Amino acid sequence: MLITWSAWLGTVCMAFAPFVIDTAQGKLMAMAGLTLLCLQAYDKKCYNLIILNITGIIGYFYAFYF
Repeated sequence: MLITWSAWLGTVCMAFAPFVIDTAQGKLMAMAGLTLLCLQAYDKKCYNLIILNITGIIGYFYAFYF
């Protein structure tokens, strides 16, 4: 149940983040969304998606601070 809710919340974050991605809040929303989606990917044993999500988190983290 918790994984389902976190997956939906992560999906909502990722759906709205592109519209505000040029702001700090947009980058944080994208990082949060990808983090929440990692929980579902781990539960489903989709390790390739975890690698993609972590790569995305690192990219948004870089864009946020540099």
